[in-house]
Amino acid sequence: MTAYIIRRLLMLPILLLGVSILIFGMMSLLTPYERVSLYAAEIPRRAGAIDELIEKYGLNDPIFFNTGKMWEEKNPLALFESQYFRWLGKVLRGDLGFSKVGKRPVSEALRYYFPTTAELALWCIVPLVVVGIWLGIQSAVHHNTLIDHVTRVFSIIGWSFPTFVLGLLALMLFYAKLEWFPPSRLSDWANQVVLSPEFTRYTSMNTLDALLNGRLDIFWDAIRHLVLPVITLSYLSWALILRVTRSSMLEVLRQDYVTTARAKGLDEKVVINKHARPNAMIPVATVGGIMLLNLASGVVITETVFNYRGMGWFIAHSALHLDVISVMGFALFNGVLIVLGNLAVDILYAFLDPRVRLR
Repeated sequence: MTAYIIRRLLMLPILLLGVSILIFGMMSLLTPYERVSLYAAEIPRRAGAIDELIEKYGLNDPIFFNTGKMWEEKNPLALFESQYFRWLGKVLRGDLGFSKVGKRPVSEALRYYFPTTAELALWCIVPLVVVGIWLGIQSAVHHNTLIDHVTRVFSIIGWSFPTFVLGLLALMLFYAKLEWFPPSRLSDWANQVVLSPEFTRYTSMNTLDALLNGRLDIFWDAIRHLVLPVITLSYLSWALILRVTRSSMLEVLRQDYVTTARAKGLDEKVVINKHARPNAMIPVATVGGIMLLNLASGVVITETVFNYRGMGWFIAHSALHLDVISVMGFALFNGVLIVLGNLAVDILYAFLDPRVRLR
């Protein structure tokens, strides 16, 4: 187990370096005049100011390696005096540029909006994992019965529904008509309380902070605003998790060791829970891990439909306002998050299937 984890950890820096090269490669497609906003929050309004900034930050230098300067100065270290390594040094210091939409540095904007999206993702985990996997197992165990047919129809409808359509239908029914679950994050009165000095912001997650402050009224109001986006995301995610779990479970139930376990007279619950289910979870872990990473990195359509101002909402507005620096900063953050998430899934494989540790 230890050797397996060490091998995966040794691959991590290489993957992160590859992500940074890919992101900077996309940024280098912009002209120096477009990329100067990465280095300057405000550009002085005078003639030649942009050219001075381009010269100051070396935006006309070679992109990845400065071979010319290395041979000219006979200095091997001059090879790395290029735009990429200068940018990488700023990134490692947490400097991702300035966000015009967020009106703050990109790193601060990501820290500001991430807890909002993380709160939404955390509330989606329980229905996504528990209900989706449970329904998939039940569908496979009761193959070609009424339960199987109902869950298959349920998953096909969910997988076919566009996110924005389901979100708009939910808003029209539960907000416009029934007035049960409003959009946004909080009601006006609750938002005023949260922003007041008497309310301490521990995590920037409304539900958790409300409990830590002993404000059950704020907690309930935050839950009311979370219901519709959580249902929208969960239902669409259930469909995929259910289908993957069902297919994997059906394949495992046909294996010889499951037949042998049944022939030994083991109880059916033991066969399902201890022999079949653990071996069927590897594909589910792969798909589930990717889905949870997508939730954590920002669900653009859902947050936009429900005016839920998290990272997805922030990036959508950044793209609409051509705030390239914010979009690239988010892409880098998302890439790092996916690499780390895949590492966690690889480690999870080793716990689900001991054979993986020998690879």
